[in-house]
Amino acid sequence: MIIVVMGVTGAGKTTVGRKLAGRLGGSFYDADDFHPLENKEKMAHGIALTDGDRRPWLETLHGQMVKWSGEKIYPVLACSALKQNYRDLLSSGLDVKWVYLRGDRETIRQRIEGRQSHFAGPSILESQFEALEEPHDAVRVDLREDPDTIVDRILSALKG
Repeated sequence: MIIVVMGVTGAGKTTVGRKLAGRLGGSFYDADDFHPLENKEKMAHGIALTDGDRRPWLETLHGQMVKWSGEKIYPVLACSALKQNYRDLLSSGLDVKWVYLRGDRETIRQRIEGRQSHFAGPSILESQFEALEEPHDAVRVDLREDPDTIVDRILSALKG
């Protein structure tokens, strides 16, 4: 099983994903690490990625997920996975559990403005919310809670 922690930029995917992987004794991966430089530059300049920009990145991620699924390492991936067709592509042929970090624009905007050294700034947030198709088949967690509480809730939901 692969756990994907998803949501818009600034939702806390990396923080929660790292903690979750640590609690599971698994490995953490950040989808941002697999973006080509061109995508990172676009986002850094506040330019929303198109489906065409995202497709090769999603295909690369799916290939990695196939690899991770065979390694029995409790992989946890932080990935925006904003649209259902992205999630369908990523999970094709795999056992994937989705965790959705859900929150409001203002809370997330404040987080983004306070973070350091990340290529995606607040100018990209609105386009992320516009693209977001909230998942129906995910563990839903309020991102306003502290990361340890969020991880507790995720683990409880996954066990149930």
